[in-house]
Amino acid sequence: MGPNDGEVVHDIALNPTIDFVAGTLAGMTGLVVGFPFDTVKVRFQSPAIASRYHSTFPAIATIIKEEKFIGLYKGITSPLATTALMNGLVFASYRFILKLQMSDPNSIPTIAQIALAGAGSGIVSSIVTTPTELIKIRQQSLLTKSTARQVGLQIFKEGGLPALYRGITVTALRDCGYGAYFAAYEITCRYFSTPVSTGSSTIYRENEPETQPLSWPALLIAGAVAGVVGWIATFPLDVVKTRVQGSHPIYVPTIAPVSAGTSLVVPILAKDVSMIDINPYRSTLSTIVHSYQEEGMGVFFRGLSPTLIRAIPVNMVTFAMFEAVVHLLS
Repeated sequence: MGPNDGEVVHDIALNPTIDFVAGTLAGMTGLVVGFPFDTVKVRFQSPAIASRYHSTFPAIATIIKEEKFIGLYKGITSPLATTALMNGLVFASYRFILKLQMSDPNSIPTIAQIALAGAGSGIVSSIVTTPTELIKIRQQSLLTKSTARQVGLQIFKEGGLPALYRGITVTALRDCGYGAYFAAYEITCRYFSTPVSTGSSTIYRENEPETQPLSWPALLIAGAVAGVVGWIATFPLDVVKTRVQGSHPIYVPTIAPVSAGTSLVVPILAKDVSMIDINPYRSTLSTIVHSYQEEGMGVFFRGLSPTLIRAIPVNMVTFAMFEAVVHLLS
């Protein structure tokens, strides 16, 4: 979740080229910083290998011991290659949805408008996020060496383009967490802003041209809070998404029921046989039901610890990089 989204709230007329470049570089920096914790999170969430790891830092040590340091970055190629496109989609759709809700582009958007625009941008970004994270999760779940290209081609060979979009429903639902992210960021920024009374209304400091913008510590804290809130709000869906995308279809033949009057001694023709997927992680609903029945409510928060540990420094670094690039290019 890029910091450019939060900055748009304060000034919708920001230079889109600068925002796009800054957001892309910031997103790539944050991805590199936090990816080892993402690998640990995926290992915790994958039922086939989750039992190998027990807590965050011992898991990191185990991965380094068994797969070397590069093992922590297994699967980073796919998200790194699509960071620019994803940030572009999030950026453009967020601004568009926010503008649609505002009759006056110079007015201060409400928190509800910000949250709705953020959720909408998340749904749009899932077009890129779904295949990207599918390839990443498959790579992270493998204990052998592989490349994003090899994994992507294998998935495509097995099921074509639809196979690359396995889990798009739960991905879109999870990415609605951009709404919580944007809202938390704005609320924190407004908390640290000194309100200036103007009669019956209150205007925040960052909206006043004669006042100073928020301090660096305030922006960094806002980014950290936004990252933590965004993940807490959507983490159970992230667990479901990992299980859906990390599993493969399990097809078994099913025989059409014999109609009345049909002789049972007549061989069943091949056309009467169809294939059904019995994988318990085949859909969002089946994954939720099966996971709860087998492992209880706690399964939906498995891997939360490394995710929250990652969220704080990642969002701080992301915001710092974004602000630095904006100031440099401006």
